[in-house]
Amino acid sequence: LFAVVGPSGAGKDTVINAARARLGPRADIMFSRRVISRPADGITEDHKPITEQAFAKAEAEGAFCVSWRAHGLCYGIPAGVKADVAAGRKVVANGSRGAMGGFVGAFGPHLVIVEITATPDVIANRLASRGRETADVIAQRMQRSVGAWSADHKPVVIDNSGDLDTAVDAFVRLIDGEG
Repeated sequence: LFAVVGPSGAGKDTVINAARARLGPRADIMFSRRVISRPADGITEDHKPITEQAFAKAEAEGAFCVSWRAHGLCYGIPAGVKADVAAGRKVVANGSRGAMGGFVGAFGPHLVIVEITATPDVIANRLASRGRETADVIAQRMQRSVGAWSADHKPVVIDNSGDLDTAVDAFVRLIDGEG
């Protein structure tokens, strides 16, 4: 499982979507669709929208292999992703730095953490341009820290501050086992 993490505004969705387009349909690679308690906006991540109540029910019924809460929302990776990984497929999932304990617990040695980063000025500009957060919320997100990585699961870092193709090239090489 390639768990893609990084701060809001680093361009995780953009890198994931570009890699999906570049790799095309392949039986050996899947891109997981997260479940999020936020309406779909048709612009960023193609997620499955769900109410908080429905999320809590699905979570209690074991519908997710990893779930977490962040920024006032509920997030989940569908339970079927574990079977895909067990079957030898490479699965890309948009994760969360704060939920890595759940990812490690669910996928252990089959986990590759991919941290998409960007410079603070690039992140601040991206957050402002998407229009979902106020200036105060952006400032809070810019200060967010999630602590150190475990020694067993250090991330592969991909800088997405500049040319998108450079970041996507690095990500595709990693997925294909060349990075």
